[in-house]
Amino acid sequence: MAREKVDRSSDRPAARTMHLNLRAGERVFINGAVVRADRKVSLELMNDATFLLEGHVLQPDEATTPLRQLYFAAQTMLIEPAQADLARTVYASLQDGILAATAEPAILTGLKSASGLVDAGRPFEALRIIRALFSAEAALIDGPAAMPAPPVARQRPADRLGPRHPADRSCRPHSPAPKADPMAAKVIP
Repeated sequence: MAREKVDRSSDRPAARTMHLNLRAGERVFINGAVVRADRKVSLELMNDATFLLEGHVLQPDEATTPLRQLYFAAQTMLIEPAQADLARTVYASLQDGILAATAEPAILTGLKSASGLVDAGRPFEALRIIRALFSAEAALIDGPAAMPAPPVARQRPADRLGPRHPADRSCRPHSPAPKADPMAAKVIP
């Protein structure tokens, strides 16, 4: 949504502007300040500013996985500029741990890109990359337990009627297998 304007008197690009559309009650974090719209409003940021829309803000209790914790650290760099140095240190530590713990190519590539953006002072773009990795992380954490169970074979009508001959016990219908507890199959890292 960024539009670049050109200063015609010097043919140099003017400062980039960013247009934000907010709904009533929606918040945006701009350079560490929290701005809440009391009604539907359009804002135009006329100079470079770091901002984060409320819909992309991760709450502390939602930072439950390594990548979400990494996202939270990068987010802190934007929302609380006074804590940016500490957040950068936490970010580096978390990233080192994730890189050491996984061999997933998508996560490795994404983290290297995000790290370059954080180092360049562009944590907003890093957040977008990290957020895109959440599904790959979920697949690693959930593993086979995330896959749907195979369909249960349907019984033939004759199997449900009982033994064909009272003395023939081998013809009894099979009792259905007990359902597996989905929580018991999860592996806790």
